[in-house]
Amino acid sequence: MNSLIAAAKVFAHDEDGITAIEYGLIAATMATAIIAVFSLLNTGLNTAFTNLAAKITGA
Repeated sequence: MNSLIAAAKVFAHDEDGITAIEYGLIAATMATAIIAVFSLLNTGLNTAFTNLAAKITGA
């Protein structure tokens, strides 16, 4: 019984899992922000590349 209590105390003080969760949340937030920025820039980039392609091909 004492070993179970000792194991529970060690588990309660272990912060490795918490750090991994925090890094996961940071990565998810960054990915969401990047996707949002690219979706906002999509029309402008599409127009710019279309114009560039038209100038290169001479159309």
